[in-house]
This record gives sequence, structure tokens and C-alpha cells, in this order.
Amino acid sequence: MSHTDPAPRPVLDVWCELQCPDCRTALGDLRALRDRFQDALDIRLRHFPLERHQHAHAAAQAAEEAIAQGRGWPFVEAVLERAEELGTRGEPVLVEVARELGLDAEEMDTALVDGRHILIVDADQAEGKAIGVTGTPTYVIGGERLDGGKSQEGLRERVEEIAARLVAERS
Repeated sequence: MSHTDPAPRPVLDVWCELQCPDCRTALGDLRALRDRFQDALDIRLRHFPLERHQHAHAAAQAAEEAIAQGRGWPFVEAVLERAEELGTRGEPVLVEVARELGLDAEEMDTALVDGRHILIVDADQAEGKAIGVTGTPTYVIGGERLDGGKSQEGLRERVEEIAARLVAERS
């Protein structure tokens, strides 16, 4: 029996850092992209914690735990909305957000202590460096890298353009 698998969905990799005000600014764009493309576009969170933000690495691990618990994007959005507070108060904010979203906050706390998600975060960061990511947010779609850390002006339109083309080519 032969059948042809549909082409995989186009992927938008969003290199993000949860203590980054520019990533918080980009939330509106990400919501708009999700609304427009729904399931036709696979929007993937990729971690790129920056050295200057001391809680960014823990926040990336917490996001992976939230993904494991089935609430990745809601967690990411909620933490980004509290980026300054994360900067001043650190990891307790991550556990509070988990509790507010109905996640298992104790499991979140344990995950931060036992470091079960460190390898994923470190692998993302290494891959980001290898492809030239220097700041966040950075978008990669259709082989093109768009740096939102410098300016987000016109970025969503460019991502939409590429995504629309890729989605059309797939059907």
C-alpha cells in the first residue's frame, strides 16, 4: 500500500529569552501569527538565554517543564509579562506563574532543582550560536534568519510573507 505523506508543516523557530523586554514586545506578533496560521504553521520556542540576565537560564528550564506539563506557550507569555519581576525576584516568580496557570508548582520547583531540562536549553543555545543568533527575539523560517533584537519593525510582515508562501507550497 503506497501513500504520500503530506509535506511537514512549515516551522517558525522563535529564539527567545524570558527575561528579555524585546521578547515581551514580540508577544503581540506571535499571537497574531498563531491566529492567522493556526495549525498550518508550527511555531517552536527555542531557548537563547543571555549571559547578562541571571534568571534567564532557569526560566528556559521552567518553560521546558511547562511544555512537559502541557502549557508551554501560556507559561512563556505569563513569564514574559513579568520579565522585570523575574529580574528582581528570580525563580520564585517561575513557581508562582506555574501555580497561577494550574501547573504542578512543586514539580516545577523540583525540575529547577534537579536540572532535568538543562540539556535541552544548552543544546538550543549551542544551535542558536552555530546559526548566528546573537540576540532575542530571532526568528528562523524557510532558511531565513530575522533578528528582532535589533528592530522588530516590519518583522511580522516578513515572517507572514515567508510563512504564507511556505504554507501555499505545501498544499
